[in-house]
Amino acid sequence: MRHALLLDALFERLGIAELNPAAALGDGSWRDGAGGFASIDPASGEPLAMVARATQDDYEAAVAAALRAFRRWREVPAPQRGLFVRALAEALRARKADLATLITLEVGKIRSEAEGEVQEMIDIADFAVGLSRRLEGSMLPSERPQHRLFEQWHPLGPVALVTAFNFPAAVWAWNAMIAAVCGDSVVWKPSPRAPLTAIAVQRIVDTVAAEHDAAGVCTLLLSDEVWPVVHLAADHRLPLLSFTGSTAVGRHLAPIVAGRFGRCLLECSGNNAVIVDESADLDLALPAIVFGAIGTAGQRCTTTRRLLVHRRRQDELVERLRHAYAQVRIGDPLDSETLLGPLIDEEARRGFENAVHETLVAGGTLLAGGKALAGHGFFVEPTLIAAANDWPVVQRETFAPILHVIGCASLDEAIRLNNAVPQGLSSALFTLDLRHAERFIAASGSDCGIANINVGTSGAEVGAAFGGEKDTGGGREAGSDAWKAYMRRQATTINRGRTLPLAQGIVFAAPGDGAVKRGAQGP
Repeated sequence: MRHALLLDALFERLGIAELNPAAALGDGSWRDGAGGFASIDPASGEPLAMVARATQDDYEAAVAAALRAFRRWREVPAPQRGLFVRALAEALRARKADLATLITLEVGKIRSEAEGEVQEMIDIADFAVGLSRRLEGSMLPSERPQHRLFEQWHPLGPVALVTAFNFPAAVWAWNAMIAAVCGDSVVWKPSPRAPLTAIAVQRIVDTVAAEHDAAGVCTLLLSDEVWPVVHLAADHRLPLLSFTGSTAVGRHLAPIVAGRFGRCLLECSGNNAVIVDESADLDLALPAIVFGAIGTAGQRCTTTRRLLVHRRRQDELVERLRHAYAQVRIGDPLDSETLLGPLIDEEARRGFENAVHETLVAGGTLLAGGKALAGHGFFVEPTLIAAANDWPVVQRETFAPILHVIGCASLDEAIRLNNAVPQGLSSALFTLDLRHAERFIAASGSDCGIANINVGTSGAEVGAAFGGEKDTGGGREAGSDAWKAYMRRQATTINRGRTLPLAQGIVFAAPGDGAVKRGAQGP
């Protein structure tokens, strides 16, 4: 097996001494599960390790542990909860290199991007620590004398968290770090394509939790079956489902959650465009487009999939992109010279081939790449294809490094095409025209959750809330006020007087009590 000695050393340093357990209860104990499935190295197609599969009993044990932990954890003062998250950040800093290497081995992300993912975990933890000191409510003016009106936020409950393979650790952190300081517990069902990363993260959490009386705050379920996700969506004990994945799966899960009046936080598909207008600085646009299109082998929800370029700049930009693509080194993601690692599996590689074929059959022109590479692993070429925005293949998200080039005559046309897809996650405009920049971010401009100027579609910072509109699902994670998704709002009125004036000037008299009049005050 490729890198067998390295993997053994990583397991030892990350505390993965035993892979058989399939569910973690968050107190250091694990359950054995039944059967198993393989974690596959996408750079070789070979199994890295076998892991166990959770059973129905394991599911029940994990959810019950999270519920017990929540009932205790919600009473812990938020700043003390922040100390737990701060300790998690320090543990991640100490293990950053090893965890990044494991991510690279398991999902094929190049080493620098994997290190960036662990850094993102640390960054959101740091953000959450600060948040633990400022989970503020609102003081509001009451129309009634001697009354105080305010809103406050309380912990919501155990959060069901389902994550995808492309960010196997960071998306857990986006949710778990914020949920923890909000007073919630988390039941995590990771992608079956990245179970080793999940085990490593859980081992780190278990160690820190034991030192901060946080047992059960973070639990884990491992499975390659569908039923645990459906169970999480249907479980009344879990008031919030945070799901990252395809629009098709999100569309299936949302009605299940809504049917029990639960909440959904959906981060689904993206079909992101970069607009390059006539005034754009191509030296600035070029690296953003290349990284956006081929970073993580095109397997980010924020990947740049469409290039909407002014026709007067199209030939020059395409030629520069073709030259840049020719320099991209494809290969072992652990090699520091590699810029493009493998797709996650054979299904993804077939999806790439099918999408290229469909685009060419529709009338597209291949400008660069277009081939799946022979040999071991799931490697493909970074691909440029001239296309039309309304073709079905362009309207879909293909999780692969395919960039569709579409010429535009004006900014208005480019904005219209940017918005003329079902998804609404990320968007970008490269321009030196202030009026164009303001037009793009206005209410009638980009309809996406992210709209950047002279910045690419990929690589969001944790300080802002992350998410999108339309088929992307509407959820928001990470920074800003995204924490409110993990809490419940409570409006409270306190009457310090001796009478009961009613709002809206209502006068109500119970028999024999006299009228209760607006404005009546006690001494």
